[in-house]
Amino acid sequence: MYRREIRPKKSLGQHFLKDLSIAERIAGALPETAELPVLEIGPGTGVLTRFLLKNKQQLTVVEVDKESVTYLNKHYPELHGRIIEADFLKLDLNTLFPAQFAVIGNYPYSISSQIFFKVLEYKDKIPFCAGMLQKEVAERLAAPTGKKAYGIITVLLRVWYDIEYLFTVEPEVFDPPPKVKSAVIRMTRNRRTELGCDETLFKTVVKTAFNQRRKTLRNSLKSLLGENNAISASPVFGKRPEQLSVEEFIELTNRIAMLKKNCTFDLQKN
Repeated sequence: MYRREIRPKKSLGQHFLKDLSIAERIAGALPETAELPVLEIGPGTGVLTRFLLKNKQQLTVVEVDKESVTYLNKHYPELHGRIIEADFLKLDLNTLFPAQFAVIGNYPYSISSQIFFKVLEYKDKIPFCAGMLQKEVAERLAAPTGKKAYGIITVLLRVWYDIEYLFTVEPEVFDPPPKVKSAVIRMTRNRRTELGCDETLFKTVVKTAFNQRRKTLRNSLKSLLGENNAISASPVFGKRPEQLSVEEFIELTNRIAMLKKNCTFDLQKN
């Protein structure tokens, strides 16, 4: 039975999950075959934690709220030495985990995108990532090419991860209930080992294209293409960014890189 022992803090965006069946389903989102250490982000009062421990995972938790850390130390003695009082976004994960590990959590809405971008920084160490976040963001992460929700974070994550939208969670299972629905997703590292283009330019192309997503690429990428170039006549530049797959963005980045290289060569020649 759910009991409120800690008052949720609005400043931390806390909404404590009180439905144990939902917590159990979230814990089950990590593959049973993956015998990896697990890092839980924002355990709060340990509603999800109890099921992760029950699944016999090698669990470490990171919690920024002092009161929650005190509660966890009191109620989960088996986590002794593995409760980190810190801001996940500021952690050096290489220091904590010398080898691969999985990530899970009931993520604060306000920083969920930042959490996934940090996971991306450690993509070669994090083969699995699952958890609950705002439904709108979950839909964005899992959106197929061509959908309105498809955007910057979709493309940048999908380069390296397969993303599944698992199930929707209603507000009533939280204390206090949030004003929006939540959802649970799972990310599984794909087999890609190399991007196949300049990674910095790729990110620039994706962000520039989606920053003016209503325009065609011919117009939104003008700052990268310059004026009167041959490649902008290609049919792909008549598309909008949400119409391009990850592979097409990689190909587009290579074409722009070649254009820039040729322009530099011509300038040096002259």
